[in-house]
Amino acid sequence: MKIEKLEERVTLPDGVTANYADRTLTVKGEKGELAKLLYHPAITIALADGAITFTCSKATMREKKQLYTFKAHTRNMVKGVTEGYTYKLKICSGHFPMSVGVKDRTFEVKNFIGEKVPRVLTIKDGADVAVEGEAITVTGSDKEIVGQVAADIERLTKRPGFDSRIFQDGIFITEKDGKKA
Repeated sequence: MKIEKLEERVTLPDGVTANYADRTLTVKGEKGELAKLLYHPAITIALADGAITFTCSKATMREKKQLYTFKAHTRNMVKGVTEGYTYKLKICSGHFPMSVGVKDRTFEVKNFIGEKVPRVLTIKDGADVAVEGEAITVTGSDKEIVGQVAADIERLTKRPGFDSRIFQDGIFITEKDGKKA
């Protein structure tokens, strides 16, 4: 089934500029600059009148899905450079007192379940991690990077093969951007 012509627009708020060159969409705002490779041979991307327009003539279902994916990525980029993204995590240590810290671009968990060797994670560029008591906050302008860093921190303290109802030590995501867990 083919759709004759499909056109979707993402309007840019004040203070946000966009540029599309060499198959890469670049969005600049007060919180920074994001660039993403967006290319499909059947989809045309145009910038005019403070909006980004995605157009596809004679779109199949596959091209329709791709067009809406481009639109979602662009909306996430615009929100990232205007508001930014925030993930919150909680440190839960019932049996052993766990100490968590950030040095430069390294996240470190010491004394997790009594381990002598600390668990270490390198923080990706584009995300900032702050530890305040039992709360960890991950912020940044790129939704994918911020979400991945939060997931990496949570996965750093996973214990496979243990019942999570009994062994509740670890670091867990409590709040995603716009959603409470």
